[in-house]
Amino acid sequence: MTLAIIIATAHILGFVTSVAALMGTRTSQGTIAWIISLNAFPYLAVPAYWVFGRSKFRGYVVARKDEDADFRRALSGVREGVEPYRRELPDEHGRVQAVELLAQMPFLGGNAVELLIDGEATFDSIFAGIDRAKHYLLVQFYIVADDELGHDLKERMIAKAKRGVRVFFLYDEIGSGKLPKSYVQELRDAGIEASAFQSTRGSGNRFQLNFRNHRKIVVVDGADGWVGGHNVGDEYMGRDPKFPGWRDTHIRIAGPSVLGLQLSFLEDWYWARNEIPELSWEPRPAESGDVPVLILPSGPADDVETASLMFQHAIHSAAERVWIASPYFIPDEGVTGALQLAALRGVDVRILIPDKPDHLLVYYSAFAFARDLLNTDIGIYRYGPGFLHAKSFLVDNHVSGVGTANLDNRSFRLNFEVTGIVVDEGFAAEVEQMFLADFSSAEKMTMADIDSLSVWFRGIARAAYLTAPIQ
Repeated sequence: MTLAIIIATAHILGFVTSVAALMGTRTSQGTIAWIISLNAFPYLAVPAYWVFGRSKFRGYVVARKDEDADFRRALSGVREGVEPYRRELPDEHGRVQAVELLAQMPFLGGNAVELLIDGEATFDSIFAGIDRAKHYLLVQFYIVADDELGHDLKERMIAKAKRGVRVFFLYDEIGSGKLPKSYVQELRDAGIEASAFQSTRGSGNRFQLNFRNHRKIVVVDGADGWVGGHNVGDEYMGRDPKFPGWRDTHIRIAGPSVLGLQLSFLEDWYWARNEIPELSWEPRPAESGDVPVLILPSGPADDVETASLMFQHAIHSAAERVWIASPYFIPDEGVTGALQLAALRGVDVRILIPDKPDHLLVYYSAFAFARDLLNTDIGIYRYGPGFLHAKSFLVDNHVSGVGTANLDNRSFRLNFEVTGIVVDEGFAAEVEQMFLADFSSAEKMTMADIDSLSVWFRGIARAAYLTAPIQ
């Protein structure tokens, strides 16, 4: 009798939860998969849905609404302040109105942008910026490790705090799950405001481990900012023997667009700490340069799938070429269709992915749809010298993007991400040279490569692709 009650209860919970999945899952494939599994295997699927099922971060949405009045008071005049730096870009640059609406900020001029290739250049630049800080530092990373690089960052933040600089340190509680409490406590003992993002904060989010804050942002005094693919760990410096040739990309921005990075950080900080630090919102143009830059945050609290739409818009805007680097390449139907259409209209479409994986499911998933892309003459290049972790794109000869978003379901729907979009032919030329160097170190996939795969490999690839919603 007891067993019958348990079975009946499990199936009732499975049915009720499947209704929630029907109403709340964003993709048709995900909806069907959850409904079938919740009703067929409720004992496993129901708790799995509680942890992995939702694609909308409701708690953050509510916090956004609650904070509106506070933000209006704290940021009053910000839009008016940056208006003199607003740049109206011509249509041949891709009808930028769409991405401006996604970002809820315009393209701003008055910026200088520096391309930072790999860990040494990136952290030399970030650490030099931290050393220059006079008033405040905003430091946010998905992963922070307690190793040589992590120790260096900690000591520099503590040194600035001792000199009276206000330091705010934000990390993802899941991505930085191995960070010891002593690391954070040492920061707090030095007067640094340190906090986890806390995606599980609130009773309704307690089991939601699937949301991550994947952003990597550093802001110095509201005037200099950094964003890109690097986390804080020795592997990002190429010191991990498993990945000795770590390949990553960051950018440094000086100028009014840094306020976009600052605003993204502030919104995350408000969620984590329910407070708004007093920061400078006066736009300060770079000493030299007038490059238009847009900061585009995205995440599961957005009304639309911002990251996916950003990539689709960039691809549809391409007239001559679109080159994309992503370590995790599992595009949704919208992005896949955009890539195929671009190739069919004669655009040079190239995708750069790692040859050596750090996640096997992601590695296998990339083979599930390679044939469809190769059929439309899309070039897929597998980078060989080390692990490719860069997230960047180049459209024609003028639009470049560097940030934290991958071409996968997690970045499209589950992660908080941020991308810097730069419209400048000179900077695009630097990005082009970076891509050409990477392509020269990569092997281009062919249809023969796909045909040579065993039936078992293809089966594993298709099965891995089905797990995309939780990868």
